[in-house]
Amino acid sequence: MKYSIFAATIMALVLNYTPISLTGSSTPEETVNINEEDTDTMDEKLLRHVVLLKFKESATEQEIAKVEKAFSALPDKISAIKGYEWGTNNSPEGLDKGFTHCFLVTFESEEDRATYLPHPDHKAFVDILEPHMEDALVIDYWAQEN
Repeated sequence: MKYSIFAATIMALVLNYTPISLTGSSTPEETVNINEEDTDTMDEKLLRHVVLLKFKESATEQEIAKVEKAFSALPDKISAIKGYEWGTNNSPEGLDKGFTHCFLVTFESEEDRATYLPHPDHKAFVDILEPHMEDALVIDYWAQEN
């Protein structure tokens, strides 16, 4: 809900509309008319590409750091990537099955993902990763909001 309000406010500012009042009071001057075309933009989904990695026991901290750095460099090299974040597991549940790293890459379309997967910089990253990787799990999904 907060994201929807934020997105609507940003959209209003970008389109030179008067911002929506978030205080609950509105006058005709404070009301933003959103047409059907605008709501289509707000409802656009993002394609998430989740990569979970399990490293070999033989992988050193320096080798893992090299993989982290190489993956983190991809958004600057591949314009199809619209968002990127990563982190290491800290779940207390014990259900990680040895996977320690999660990388989340965001695309706006399947075409963007299709550009990313065979991209030479992505392939170069995979070459850095493979000698140190024991296993990987990749899931792609269209992000849903409640």
